[in-house]
Amino acid sequence: MTEKDYNSTNSFSGKDVSRKTTKLEISSEKKKSKETKSITEEQSISSKDIENLKKVGQIAQETIKYAKSFIKKDMLLIEIAEKIEVKIESLGGKPAFPVNLSINEIAAHATPLPNSEEKAFGLLKVDLGVQIDGDVADTAFSLDLENSKENQALIESAENAVKKACEIASNETKIREIGAIIEKTIKLSGFQPIQNLSGHSIEKYDLHAGITIPNYDNHQENYLEYGVYAIEPFVTTGLGQVRDGKPSSIYSLTKDGNVRDSFSRTVLEYIKETYSTLPFCTRWLHKKFGSRVIIALKNIEQSGLIHQYPQLIESGKGKVAQAENTIIVLKDKTIITTR
Repeated sequence: MTEKDYNSTNSFSGKDVSRKTTKLEISSEKKKSKETKSITEEQSISSKDIENLKKVGQIAQETIKYAKSFIKKDMLLIEIAEKIEVKIESLGGKPAFPVNLSINEIAAHATPLPNSEEKAFGLLKVDLGVQIDGDVADTAFSLDLENSKENQALIESAENAVKKACEIASNETKIREIGAIIEKTIKLSGFQPIQNLSGHSIEKYDLHAGITIPNYDNHQENYLEYGVYAIEPFVTTGLGQVRDGKPSSIYSLTKDGNVRDSFSRTVLEYIKETYSTLPFCTRWLHKKFGSRVIIALKNIEQSGLIHQYPQLIESGKGKVAQAENTIIVLKDKTIITTR
């Protein structure tokens, strides 16, 4: 699940919430050269977390294979989302965020509302996440549902870009080099990378942990730190920028606090206990609490405790394809968990 760059700050900044568990203590200080890295950074990713990360990556792989086997044109989007989320749980994981099903010029942050009758068509992007004890795999793929050569070329470009970026990613790689190879790969195929969407670092219960992995050469000289990252190129026929669209019904907890209404407090406590700081959606809460939850979410949002992500729309209304993998950068190797 991507993040949008708002003038060099990401859309997930400013969180002030007590998490269920301590975040991975990987230093967030940017390093000017690989010699400045310390072995303690790698050691802060415990062996248990690495095993969890591998496990959620495997669940994500199996879920993608399953999703590709059943998604067809004109299927209800809510049916697709719920089949994917149920599959994740059947394999021993939990959804790390609501399945994103974004079509054509909608680049990201679209998930079905309760009782939605929207259907799949066009160029469909499927972005899914898996978590165990807060350790996350974040991955995405795109499907051509209209037998379009242009759609297929966009998908191939995104897949090539993420493949090449993952191949060079290591603690000896500058962040700008990842962006540069993504940008070069996409432009050679005749399309544009979306520059204000990016990959991101991942920490425990924190899907967007502060480090941005660009989809173009941003001239940032810092090296990749040891840690977990999502690399996710977005490829478009449009202008290479996104703008905010309508509300997505996807939320995350951004600040600790409370609300006056008793039912809203019940919903808020459930959000804290069930999702911590990972994203959730109206559809999930509607299953638990019914239609009353819509007013409760509005109350909690107005109190400034949760943030609702907008859908992200390509500014020139160009079609968008996406591909994404999660990697673990260690001292002597990089593990691609979702491939």
